[in-house]
Amino acid sequence: MSGDLELIDSHCHLNYDYAPKSVDDLVREAAAAGVGTLLTIGTELATIDQVREISERFPNVFHTVGVHPHEAVTLSAADVERLRQAAKHPKCRAIGEIGLDYYYDHSPREIQRDRLERQLALALELGLPVVIHGRDAESDLLAALREYAARVPSGRSPGVIHCFSGTVEFGRACLALGFHISFSGILTFKTAESLREAAREYPLDRLLVETDAPYLAPVPNRGKKCEPAMVRFTAQKLAELKGLSVAEVARATTENARRVFGIPR
Repeated sequence: MSGDLELIDSHCHLNYDYAPKSVDDLVREAAAAGVGTLLTIGTELATIDQVREISERFPNVFHTVGVHPHEAVTLSAADVERLRQAAKHPKCRAIGEIGLDYYYDHSPREIQRDRLERQLALALELGLPVVIHGRDAESDLLAALREYAARVPSGRSPGVIHCFSGTVEFGRACLALGFHISFSGILTFKTAESLREAAREYPLDRLLVETDAPYLAPVPNRGKKCEPAMVRFTAQKLAELKGLSVAEVARATTENARRVFGIPR
């Protein structure tokens, strides 16, 4: 798979536990599999420094900062200033992972919505895209994204709907707002036919691939801890669904990720 192909894992969590493997192992094995660039994603205030330090250690790793909806209740008004300063790091490429999650409701919904709005405003202030998490909250999430996207300068992507698993209609609405859609290993799951329908329909120039490692290992790695190197299986499935070569999908999704996140060559 490696050869002349280059993929970007647009969403992974390198600060999580991959024992017995180290971060060095993950980055090295990803490169050997043709995954030349990784974006490690911030989800909470407590790990901002960990995520940044990993990004600083590797020239081909970039990062984001943000507070996940599960952790929304932990984000105070004063903490937004900490996010603002952290987001000014030269390798920080987005505000995220932010959004709404009404499936688990780990934080009250009203607080989730408020913290999402605060972080969307921060992204607008700093001129950064956002990385959006959404689950069982399409109506409220779409309302917030519409208001946000209307304020994003013309010609700049508002961001990415990560680990897309929503309805085809929700994806269409997000694409209409200028967002990119990122597919994870879920695309390979037997039960994900509706997601494959979306992948067939959505334009390739608006798609990214990701692992969400250490979660959601794609077929043929189901049951294992997911690693960035495995993003190639999602790219292979996307190529199959589009009737394209893996090289074409790798080239397109890599260019899309570079464009959205401002990742240099």
